[in-house]
Amino acid sequence: MAADSKVEMISRLAQWRIENFGLPYRKSDPFKVGIWNWHLSITIEKTRPLYIRLFPEPSRVSKEQPPIARFVLRVSNAGPSHRPYISPIHERLFRTSDDFVWPVNSTFHARFIIDVEFLDLKIFPLNGGEANSIWPSDGMMPSLAAQSTLRCLSRMLDEAIHADVTINTADGTLRAHKAILSASSPVFQSMFHHNLKEKESSTIDIVDMSLESCMTLLSYLYGTIKQEDFWKHRLALLGAANKYDLADLKDSCEESLLEDINSGNVLARLQEAWLYQLSKLKKRCLTYLFEFGKIYDVIDEINTFFRQADRELMLEMFQEILTVWKPA
Repeated sequence: MAADSKVEMISRLAQWRIENFGLPYRKSDPFKVGIWNWHLSITIEKTRPLYIRLFPEPSRVSKEQPPIARFVLRVSNAGPSHRPYISPIHERLFRTSDDFVWPVNSTFHARFIIDVEFLDLKIFPLNGGEANSIWPSDGMMPSLAAQSTLRCLSRMLDEAIHADVTINTADGTLRAHKAILSASSPVFQSMFHHNLKEKESSTIDIVDMSLESCMTLLSYLYGTIKQEDFWKHRLALLGAANKYDLADLKDSCEESLLEDINSGNVLARLQEAWLYQLSKLKKRCLTYLFEFGKIYDVIDEINTFFRQADRELMLEMFQEILTVWKPA
């Protein structure tokens, strides 16, 4: 390789000093930034500008996790008196050597300098998801710490690492940790603090939940719940949130149930809203039935509903009818 193919590095700045260009094409030696080896190359054609390319060296890493780079380039003739030709700030996803080409419409002598300063480098996780910066920034360390903690909690739950309490559900048993349950719920904390049977036996009976829905509840308490599991088991989670005084979970369930009220579920939602004292859900159901006139869509089910509904709820419904249908 040519003696002037070496690229010098300091921090996130790479500098290539070209002492004697003389050729229509030249490529630098590799230089490492992040987990990738990079190259610069230059091409000069007659009557055309100088073309500068930046690209990662082809490898398994660059193929599986191509970088997203945010950077700026500077080109200047050698010597302190020459003003540099500076590029705009570029941001590119690099997969091939042709992903970035910068034409420089200026004249340079045989000796000149190319600087590339990396402002940010992002990488896609191997298991999918959004690209994240490889360099620390404000808030990054707490985020990384939180992710690490959640991975540990997930393993504690999935592998029952040092689990010290057994939960009996309607169709199976689960293992969990008294400390996590107590920190999440004052009801669980009371169970293990006082001389109750749960403290003596290290066993909790949650037989009004299935194994699957109870596992979803635990996933919520351990911070590892998946959105699709929450959606599937939100009614069971609502009952558990009310029973074990999980206010945030109760609010989340109510917000979710507000999103998909329809004629097929509005009466059941109204009953749940009354049972668990969910004022927003109750108001939304009454509005759906009376202000939007959907009461006629459930006329066949209304008699059964009235036979089972609480008298105070029925009174509120009649008051809503009078409000909506009052004479003009």
